[in-house]
Amino acid sequence: MSRIRILIVDDHPVVRAGLAGLLSSQPDFEVVGEAGNGAEALNMLERLDPEVVLMDLRMPGMDGVTTIRRMRSQSKSQVLVLTTFDTDAEIVQAVEAGATGYLLKDVPREELFRAVRLTARGEAVLSPPVAARLLGRMRSPREEHLSSRELEVLGLVAKGFSNKEIAKRLHISEATVKTHLLHTFGKLGVDDRTAAVTAALERGILRLEG
Repeated sequence: MSRIRILIVDDHPVVRAGLAGLLSSQPDFEVVGEAGNGAEALNMLERLDPEVVLMDLRMPGMDGVTTIRRMRSQSKSQVLVLTTFDTDAEIVQAVEAGATGYLLKDVPREELFRAVRLTARGEAVLSPPVAARLLGRMRSPREEHLSSRELEVLGLVAKGFSNKEIAKRLHISEATVKTHLLHTFGKLGVDDRTAAVTAALERGILRLEG
């Protein structure tokens, strides 16, 4: 069985050790390395080639957002933010920098496992509290308003297209597709692709052609 290679980036050794033990309990996960800050993580990327980088945001030296931005130019690894901070600014900055997902550290272990698997496939994921914050920031006072591009992306998701296929079809990058999806999750108050499509259909925001 092919295992998901994971790099843990957090400035607290105890947190790193706890996460490594937790993730290693899953037969399809392999923790290939640990880093105490962004600079260490960047130095490890090429050698370890992780599929998922579990990233804290506030670290000494190079912080998480800066690290994510630099990773985009040197690695195809997907970034799942795992942090205690859920301010609007930090969420948006991390997403815009290229994070695939955003979780809070109090997330249940099964939700963390699920998020790692989704992230490895390049699927955007938000923990419910983060989705709720984005909802409050982005939705209009009366109803959710998705941009034409967000509707276009969500419509293709509903038809079964992957992020890579959507990017090719719309002539945009996969990172841009993920950003549109994360914004959509926030507006709809959901945390994954299936729930977004379901919510949009139920509310009449999205209509599938026959």
